[in-house]
Amino acid sequence: MDGSRDIGSFVVWDYVVFAGMLLISAAIGIYYAFAGGGQQTSKDFLMGGRSLTAVPVALSLTASFMSAVTVLGTPAEVYRFGAMFSIFGITYFLVVVISAEVFLPVFYRLGITSTYEYLELRFNRFIRLCGTVLFIVQTILYTGIVIYAPALALNQVTGFDLWGAVVATGVVCTFYCTLGGLKAVVWTDVFQVGIMVAGFASVIIQASITQGGINVILSDASNGGRLNFWNFNPNPLQRHSFWTIIIGGTFTWTSIYGVNQSQVQRYISCKSRLQAKLSLYINLVGLWIILTCSVFCGLALYSRYHDCDPWTSKKVSEVDQLMPYMVLDILRNYPGVPGLFVACAYSGTLSTVSSSINALAAVTVEDLIKPRFRSLSEKSLSWISQGMSVLYGALCIGMAALASLMGALLQAALSIFGMVGGPLLGLFSLGILVPFANSVGAFAGLLAGFVFSLWVGIGAQLYPPLPERTLPLSLETHGCNSTHNGSDWMSTTEMPFSTSAFQIHNVERTALMDNWYSLSYLYFSTVGTVATLFVGILISLSTGGRKQNLDPQFLLTKQDFLSNFDAFKKNHILSYKLHPVEDGGTDNPAFNHVELNFTDHSGKTNGTRL
Repeated sequence: MDGSRDIGSFVVWDYVVFAGMLLISAAIGIYYAFAGGGQQTSKDFLMGGRSLTAVPVALSLTASFMSAVTVLGTPAEVYRFGAMFSIFGITYFLVVVISAEVFLPVFYRLGITSTYEYLELRFNRFIRLCGTVLFIVQTILYTGIVIYAPALALNQVTGFDLWGAVVATGVVCTFYCTLGGLKAVVWTDVFQVGIMVAGFASVIIQASITQGGINVILSDASNGGRLNFWNFNPNPLQRHSFWTIIIGGTFTWTSIYGVNQSQVQRYISCKSRLQAKLSLYINLVGLWIILTCSVFCGLALYSRYHDCDPWTSKKVSEVDQLMPYMVLDILRNYPGVPGLFVACAYSGTLSTVSSSINALAAVTVEDLIKPRFRSLSEKSLSWISQGMSVLYGALCIGMAALASLMGALLQAALSIFGMVGGPLLGLFSLGILVPFANSVGAFAGLLAGFVFSLWVGIGAQLYPPLPERTLPLSLETHGCNSTHNGSDWMSTTEMPFSTSAFQIHNVERTALMDNWYSLSYLYFSTVGTVATLFVGILISLSTGGRKQNLDPQFLLTKQDFLSNFDAFKKNHILSYKLHPVEDGGTDNPAFNHVELNFTDHSGKTNGTRL
């Protein structure tokens, strides 16, 4: 294999495929703007009128956090650190069970549009505001990165126009969010999951053909030590081991699935609670499929470049560019297919951005506008929600421009996700699981969680952990026979891992740095959650938390778990009427007027109790 082999570049057909993906997404938005009488109320716009079914919601949940960061980042991660990443499959299972059995029942029963409404019901208005502001900052940051990162990686490899791509994604996204509301977001996500799977499939099939079969890929990978599934080192400082992924990963992802507005808003918009739970469990299958695809792409990357690493031999400047590089390398004879892959990466972006925009609009309207201006009619609220979508779309494009200036901060901002998510997860857990928690304790806990997770997170940015903590596997370039004089034998275990702009170099490493700051990035949110819970419980107990009078419908009750089995009881409607008291008021119309108005109007009001 000649090292100087040229890789393809983008041709007209690739642009056609990409534009087609954007057009179809926009068309879905136009359709939902006018279908079924359009978006009459803000409830229709933000929650799809609570009429969605499980499968589209499930696919949409899968799509929103499988962004281009997954499509480009996971294969590169597997290429550098091995297939250990696939243990996230177990993590996803735990996360989905926790979300469906702990958080979903409470949120669904209260019929809320914004998760932060719960904080006011359970604690007070001030804590709700804290939660809302945190969420808005975190999401705008994250969204800017999600728009910018793939644009950059694809631009440097394929020559795809950078700002053209950023602005096109942002505008199309804002367009269908504004016109079609949540229904458009969900159905475009369904379409985009299809594109993502197609893009992955084309790469996997072609890679297997080029390399001579799946067995060749697997044997190459195991020779290179890439099939390192079992690493039971309990040391929390090691970047990825079985325990960091299971424990740390579960906390990080639960903060995304269990309490993040963009996700909760989706499953609360289902017809019934059964549909909502089903949507989470079906989404688990989607997560597993995408995880398998991306891990396999990573192994294919290694098999293709195991003796000539494009990253060390300076053919690509960032690890994220390996995947597009391979696509152009193996698919250059098929015009349009590289375009499909780019569409795949971008549909990941679109789905994430659109769910963020819709969630931001929902939070702003519900938490900041409705409490202030109570006299607004539903029609004007619907207009305001649309205006908010436009505003946030513009803000996210602006953030992408900022992300381009702070290029090296990509990983920093992704760990911000863990740093903010952790304390928020702790706050909701206090509310749902700890009956005696009060607002003083909740606020103190939130502060404590923040202090800890920001301390460890920022410390890790300034003094990145040493390679023996991150355990990158070796990459070889001896097969390149190109003209880099003498640099060929260098195997890159010594490459510095973090690319933070603020790195402080050659400084005496203290015990604090080697232990506390080297904590695996997956534990950032764990630290935040545990600190929040611990401090919150202590302070609630010392400020008389046991004396408060609480409505049990704000807590997770035994009834919530047992009601899973109602489907198997023939006379379940009867059995409800027998003990309306322990039921937490589901039968009492005063508590669920919201659900009663939104069930099918065929008189099946008991549809709300499943």
